[in-house]
Amino acid sequence: MDKFVVHGGKKLSGEISISGAKNASLALMPASLLASGISILENTPELNDVYTMMKLLNHLGVESTFQNHTLKLNTNNITSLEAPYEHVKKMRASVYVLGPLLAKFGFAKVSLPGGCAWGPRPINLHIEGFKKMGAQIELEEGYIIAKSKRLKGAKITFDVSSVGATGNILMASVLAKGTTIINNAAMEPEISNLIEFLVKMGAKINGLGTSTLEIEGVEELKSDRIITIPDRIEAGTLLIAAAITRGKISLLNMPSKYLYSVLTKLEDSGCKILISNDIIHLDGVNNGINSSNITTAIYPGFPTDMQAQWTAYMAVANGVSTVTDTIYLDRFKHVPELVRLGANITVNENSAVIKGVNKLTGAKVMSTDLRASASLVLAGLAAEGVTEVLRVYHLDRGYQRIEEKLSMLGADIKRVEGKEF
Repeated sequence: MDKFVVHGGKKLSGEISISGAKNASLALMPASLLASGISILENTPELNDVYTMMKLLNHLGVESTFQNHTLKLNTNNITSLEAPYEHVKKMRASVYVLGPLLAKFGFAKVSLPGGCAWGPRPINLHIEGFKKMGAQIELEEGYIIAKSKRLKGAKITFDVSSVGATGNILMASVLAKGTTIINNAAMEPEISNLIEFLVKMGAKINGLGTSTLEIEGVEELKSDRIITIPDRIEAGTLLIAAAITRGKISLLNMPSKYLYSVLTKLEDSGCKILISNDIIHLDGVNNGINSSNITTAIYPGFPTDMQAQWTAYMAVANGVSTVTDTIYLDRFKHVPELVRLGANITVNENSAVIKGVNKLTGAKVMSTDLRASASLVLAGLAAEGVTEVLRVYHLDRGYQRIEEKLSMLGADIKRVEGKEF
């Protein structure tokens, strides 16, 4: 397993382009199953999660080519309607194939999903939505078996806003008979990107960017092409990397509207933010870091996927701050590792109280999940001495060669290959 070796204390500076969004790609790819033909997904990031989804689609019979961030998916010869455990266990987003397979072929057998090792994230919202649309759902030996001659439009109201459930029901509803209304739908930019793709394929969807979606089912869709939006979580992570090192960077190809809550909090912490078209400039030079509380919320609130990174940032802020995660209640496994670096953090249920320290000191730390890994890298950038971040395969799931991007901005970070450390 690879590790990162980080020599802290370097201020980041320069400009960098943001890769395509992981969470958008993982919805766009299975959406290709809804039509026979060749779909083209531009600006697709080179991530382990993308390759995992490719392998799953290949298992179903999809032919794929991936070059220069352009992913071509040929769905003309689907040979299987089963997503086996060996593929699905690696990534929760694999359950996204359920809706398209059920809608297009009337059957799907999908293993219950795996993914990050924190918190219960049930898929009951997906299943209940499909049942309302007339599907027969059974759970057998760890598999979801769904059947329907043709799904029927229905009114579906989610108790809680869910990106995964919204995407899955949305993909199923575009080929259903009649009208489907999704209330309390997720409004994340990645869902909007999916809607744009489905509409280009011939779907009839109203309510883009709102919490109420109305879908009029059609008889068939046609393959098309879409540009994957930039990854707002990668962008937020790099902005905090600059802020925590008192640096000055510019992010290219990054609409600020996707990051409003994060940018606001960065300004509260003392950073200067300048927006110019789709370029975000951050200046943290010569500024102290002010403590600033955050509470995660559904979009457009502060994203839970930025909570760990913010916790690392506040570890070296002036004063005391509180970080509360209302989305997932067990997402603080990065805290013990940050404490190893000298952070002063206590966790009580779904909140962390962070007393800022003057400095962090390098140490050997271990990644536990994707965003926790990012927080350890950020802390290492700010720490004195050398920090070794183990198990960086977590990072490779969601960040495209982040060590190279950080190096381009002046960080002293290297990937060291090896089986064990």
